[in-house]
Amino acid sequence: MTKNSARAIYLSIALVVVALDRWTKYLVAQRIPLYRNIQIIPGIFRLTHTENTGAAFSLFADSTGPWKTALLIGFSAVALIVVSVLLWKNHHTHVATGVGLSLIMGGALGNLWDRVLRGRVVDFLLFYVKRYQWPVFNLADSAIVVGAGLLVLEILFHKSSGPEEITARADSR
Repeated sequence: MTKNSARAIYLSIALVVVALDRWTKYLVAQRIPLYRNIQIIPGIFRLTHTENTGAAFSLFADSTGPWKTALLIGFSAVALIVVSVLLWKNHHTHVATGVGLSLIMGGALGNLWDRVLRGRVVDFLLFYVKRYQWPVFNLADSAIVVGAGLLVLEILFHKSSGPEEITARADSR
């Protein structure tokens, strides 16, 4: 795979994540009234329309500081720049790294879109068991978490390059 074809694939993954995120948030906003829910798997999962003014998984949602939205937008923009640079430079055979970065990019773009236009993000996925529940989240949050997980797995389980592999790469250039 060439550098440009890899970049095109990774950009496509990010754009699919953004498109699916936008579509699912639109459907939820149109079909489920705010703070209402639809039971999907009793005792485990429901669709719940909420709006989050905080970060992923409602982190900082209770903060009333006027700086919060601007800070979250700024952080997302910086993260997108870093991920874009890493993706642009990612031309190795580490597919998990490219896919992970693409998922993070798509998720960050999806949530940034909401935050810039509305100051809050539509969340709707709620997993729970009895009184215990995970914070409500959305597809963009899921993509970010899965992407970060792929990067962690790549770091933990990728065999580091030995001296002979590094020499072979240098000789092939």
